Amino acid sequence: MNKFLKEALEMSLYILVALIVSLLVVNFVGQRTVVSGDSMNDTLYDGDNLIVDKITYRFREPERFDVVVFPFHGNKKDHYIKRIIGLPGENVRIDKDGAIYINGEKLEESFGKEVITNPGRAESEIVLGTDEYFVLGDNRNNSSDSRDFMVGNIKRDELIGRAWFKIYPFNEMHFIKHE
Repeated sequence: MNKFLKEALEMSLYILVALIVSLLVVNFVGQRTVVSGDSMNDTLYDGDNLIVDKITYRFREPERFDVVVFPFHGNKKDHYIKRIIGLPGENVRIDKDGAIYINGEKLEESFGKEVITNPGRAESEIVLGTDEYFVLGDNRNNSSDSRDFMVGNIKRDELIGRAWFKIYPFNEMHFIKHE
């Protein structure tokens, strides 16, 4: 075999291995996603690029205040990024003053950018199923989230992963705050 053919085969093998490793990482470990819109301000902003951790939820269940990524119902290309507020089996309600109640107790949290003015479907108590989560955007009055009938409760198997690291803009790189 001549030297050129041998080098071409070696290079092809390296490229093939790199492609396979890349596909495995994107499908099972992590992927990049871009924030679209203002629903997670002041935590994340329109145009921010994130790495989504797709492996953590293989070893543990999602927790309250995790920032998660999931597809908009019926459209696998468009992803939503929201914060988990209600966990499976819990009852969630938002009163007229914008306070969030979990199982009848007021939730103490500091992620909401402002007081909720529209409780949406959470004006009446929402009972989450054994595999459902209630999510809100941090920019509560500018977010399409579980309060909206179009989004509703998010099922466990719909979660792509957990927002892990902000990679762009480069001067704002940091790990995403979940608690």
